[in-house]
Formats: sequence, structure tokens, C-alpha cells
Amino acid sequence: MSDFTLIIGNKNNSTWSLRGYLPLKLAGVEFDEILVSLRPYLDRERLDELTPAGKVPTLKHGENYIWDSLAICEYCADLYPEKGFWPEDINMRAHARCVSAEMHSGFAALRNAMSMAIHGKFDRPDISGDLKSDIDRIVDIWSECLDKYEGPYLFGDYSIADMMYAPVVFRFRSYQVELPIALQEYCKTIANHPDVKDWIDDADPNDPAEPLDR
Repeated sequence: MSDFTLIIGNKNNSTWSLRGYLPLKLAGVEFDEILVSLRPYLDRERLDELTPAGKVPTLKHGENYIWDSLAICEYCADLYPEKGFWPEDINMRAHARCVSAEMHSGFAALRNAMSMAIHGKFDRPDISGDLKSDIDRIVDIWSECLDKYEGPYLFGDYSIADMMYAPVVFRFRSYQVELPIALQEYCKTIANHPDVKDWIDDADPNDPAEPLDR
């Protein structure tokens, strides 16, 4: 049994679970997974039994519980700083933290209109209003970072920032959002990252398309 246990939701759908999984993969540690059903039904009893806040993802490490995806990222970065979770340069690191926190706390219209279903393909909704603002903002963030730091990831090397935006790649792909060529290449880079591919391979295409997200 591993020292680390990650409690997650359905891999096809749970965006936050993906964000909690990727830092453990970058850390290179062995960890056990416990999957709690979110759809087609929410196993609330098991979720409350396993996690102090009733949320996924939750990381259990010894007696410690970390029940937020960005907190899991930071915890892994503290434990394994040599893995390069954040850029070394202080100015780049501040920028990476800003765009990561913005993803963590924002983009409600995108979340509501374009649920993640890794193996799903859907009609593109009307992109206007708050949804358009969210997509435009993500396009601006990605474009600025890729231009400024010259790719292939947002801050040159793979980092927490890419982990935070990885689910957006699948939202855009499923709903066929039109993107500039450079951003299409970025999406391919993320989807082809070995840690992301491991998640994709384990995602059940029969899971319902509508996730319980937060």
C-alpha cells in the first residue's frame, strides 16, 4: 500500500480530479486511487466517509488530507521542489501562479456551458456573452504565455499552470471551439503529455457526458 492515496471522481468527466492527479504523476510517487462515482449517481455516503470536505480530489498522505486541486499541486511542489512544478524565475513563477489561480476560481460560464467529457463530441453552443468572454480570456492567456515564454508549454517547461488548464483542452476539443494554430498545437501538446495520456486511457467513454463539477 502506498503512502499516498488520491480520491477522485469519474475520469471521463471530473476536471478537478484530473488536476489533482497530474501533480502526483509529475512527482513520480507511487499512489493508490479510489474512484467515487459522481455520475450517473453521486455516492455521497462514500464521499463523506473518505474525505473531510466531501470533495474530489482529496489526497491522503499519512494522516494529512488535502482536498483541493491547487492545494494538492502546491503540496507536491513543496515535497518535491526538484521536479520543477513552478518556473524557477520569480517573475515567471508569479505569472504562472496568477493564471493558475484565475483558472481555479473563475470561468464559471465555460464550466456551465461546456462540461468536460474526454471521449465526447458535442455541438458547439452559441458562443456569446459570458461564455465568449471566458473563451476569449483563455485564448489571451495562452497566447500571451506561449508568445512570451516560447512554448511548448505555457511557461516553457511543463508546470502547474498546464495542469490547471488541461481540462480546458478537452472542453475545447469536445465542443469544437475554433482556436488559432498556435493554440491548437498547444492543445495537442497537452493531450500528448504522457501523464495526461495515462488519464485518457483510463477514462471510461461510457461515463455520462454531464459531470458533477465544482
